[in-house]
Amino acid sequence: MNPVATENSALEVPPRSIWRALRDLAISTIVVGAIALIVSFISAASAHAQGKGELRIGYQKSASLFVLQKAQGSLEKKLAPLGFGVKWVEFPAGPQLLEGLNVGAVDVGYVGEAPPIFAQAAGAKFVYFGYDPAAPRAEAILVTKDSPIKSVAGLKGKKVALNKGSNVHYFIVKLFEKHGLSYADLNLVYLPPADARAAFEKGSVDAWVIWDPFLAAAEKSLDARILADATGVVGNRAYYFSSLDYVAKNADVLAIATEEINRINVWGTANKSDLAAELAALWGLPKPVADITVARAAYGTGPITKAILAEQQKIADTFFELKLIPKKINVLEAAGAGVA
Repeated sequence: MNPVATENSALEVPPRSIWRALRDLAISTIVVGAIALIVSFISAASAHAQGKGELRIGYQKSASLFVLQKAQGSLEKKLAPLGFGVKWVEFPAGPQLLEGLNVGAVDVGYVGEAPPIFAQAAGAKFVYFGYDPAAPRAEAILVTKDSPIKSVAGLKGKKVALNKGSNVHYFIVKLFEKHGLSYADLNLVYLPPADARAAFEKGSVDAWVIWDPFLAAAEKSLDARILADATGVVGNRAYYFSSLDYVAKNADVLAIATEEINRINVWGTANKSDLAAELAALWGLPKPVADITVARAAYGTGPITKAILAEQQKIADTFFELKLIPKKINVLEAAGAGVA
């Protein structure tokens, strides 16, 4: 994809406003997610009593296509002829979303490649039913503009902030491996995005491993420097999940949901500036930040295959070897029926 914005794009709001928007994106959703989790149970019971079907979608505010689909209301229109309504349940992060799926609070979810590994190792029951293309430029290691660290090797022993169990956790492990360093050479500080940005800005950590749109916002408002992104290291994919029971009973509903995501994929690929404008408004971030995020993303949802899940197995094996998960898992156990 060709970038839509350059580093010289003017900010539409002051840097402090960007930080407030990111704080809202990463922190305030915790309250919303907790409330929505309770409401989802009430809504499901009400829908059942009325004899109507309902697709309950778990999403994160930073998950662009789901957020846009929610804003447009297109899925509701498509499912109405089937007698299905749509309930949107917001979660602060992937692990909480998968837990919501595991306890039956939602029917469908969308998270990155690492959280389902931890969830499966913890006994969660779910099935993969779709994936997005790799987007390695959408996650990276940031250092300050004047940092003396000029290479990955320079990170040895330095304090590196990241969100534990997220895609960037796997990225930093494989990046160090690629540069002849070991996991023991890492000095990781586990912080969620909002806290990690604050620590990075104060100089409490030497580097920050993060994903878009937080990555793009830090580049624009903090003038942070990318030390390395995931290109040539890891794929950085995202996956769609459901329960095995829901997939078996509502294949037509999931097919329509996937079709609508792909419709936005096609439109967004052809109209990147418009897509960025809509996302900027939804996120509460300047359009130049959304422009960069859109330019680094990859669009086009596909059905799960054994080859794709083989990538997930590599992540699972790596996390087990590092004792980050308590037991060895077989990712294909979450593949569902009919996966080629």
